[in-house]
Amino acid sequence: MEFTDSNVKELIASGKPVVVDFWATWCGPCVAMAPIVEEVAKEYEGRAIVGKYNCDDNSDFATECGIRSLPTLLFFKDGKKTDLRLVGGQKADAIRAKIDQLLEL
Repeated sequence: MEFTDSNVKELIASGKPVVVDFWATWCGPCVAMAPIVEEVAKEYEGRAIVGKYNCDDNSDFATECGIRSLPTLLFFKDGKKTDLRLVGGQKADAIRAKIDQLLEL
């Protein structure tokens, strides 16, 4: 799933659990994490919307969320941002653990 400034708020407003991976093409850890995020997105398909938000192509939502470091993963549920957050390069297990926490909220 690719999030953009034009679709991200609508997807979050759906009330479904949403994970937004803020990234950029020039960010080495972001590029390294891309296949991990794709793998996790497939694993949680139907239970959570997991996608990527390219900060080079979009910036409004990243600015609203106060994104200062890349990669950053934010977690939303019931249309609202939760306190769950991951910053920096992450392994699949760390992302899965946060998504499991999100689903339990």
